Amino acid sequence: MSLVIWAEGRLVGAGEAALSAVDHGITVGDGVFETCTVFDGQVFALTRHLERLRRSATGLGLEAPDEQRVREGVDAVLAEAVRLDGPFDGRLRITVTAGIGPLGSMRVPGAQSVVVAAQDSMMMPESRSARSPWPRNERSPIAGLKTTSYAENVVALADAKAKGGDESILPNTVGELCEGTGSNIFVERGGELLTPALSTGCLAGITRALVLEWGAEAGLPVREAQEGELPFSVLDEVTTGGVHLALTSSGRNVQPITRLDGVDVAPGEITLAVREVFEKNCRERLDP
Repeated sequence: MSLVIWAEGRLVGAGEAALSAVDHGITVGDGVFETCTVFDGQVFALTRHLERLRRSATGLGLEAPDEQRVREGVDAVLAEAVRLDGPFDGRLRITVTAGIGPLGSMRVPGAQSVVVAAQDSMMMPESRSARSPWPRNERSPIAGLKTTSYAENVVALADAKAKGGDESILPNTVGELCEGTGSNIFVERGGELLTPALSTGCLAGITRALVLEWGAEAGLPVREAQEGELPFSVLDEVTTGGVHLALTSSGRNVQPITRLDGVDVAPGEITLAVREVFEKNCRERLDP
């Protein structure tokens, strides 16, 4: 399926101009976004994604996005995508920027731009990850927000790609395990599956939250780690087989890491059980 794009109230082609050259999302990366999974032509967990979009916007100091306008774009994109190719599995991205503004960092209030795009895609069943040489700043004013200021992630992911990986795993500035560039991380150790606390600076991932909720519902030992419980050095135990890793995100669902820093590693039993629960529930509970 070709990329389907809706921008500012109309469907546009991939090569067609859609936003102003001085939109703040372009000039200074002043905006927020959500990437959602699409199952059979329908968006998964849209309500949760729209709630986080609002939290990211207000955390960035932007006005809360117009939800009706965003939903209009989502409906238009999905309808066009299904018309072209029928129901599909893939991803949908919602982007809200501060709109047209000056070339500097000052904003013009009330000038938001909204773009929605969808495309079919396949999730990879496993990840080959690499440790990042750069930390996530848990004290940053945008820590935990899903913003379009993504340059740090782009650089870190390029570093992982150069090492043969598809994701980069980051510490924070005090040496705690934090997250991937576009994913949350889970650590299977000592009969439990743990994920770093939000205080480490990681994103409050939608998939992360559902893994915690659905895992507990299924009676699996899944929880958020306590402060200091997951240092970045825990990754040293992965290659010896004492620890197993998984990534979660809307583009990955629950994805075991089977290669770390060029070394093959095995997925954990709890990780695989959680993945099975998630794959079942996400098809049956479209908007949990």
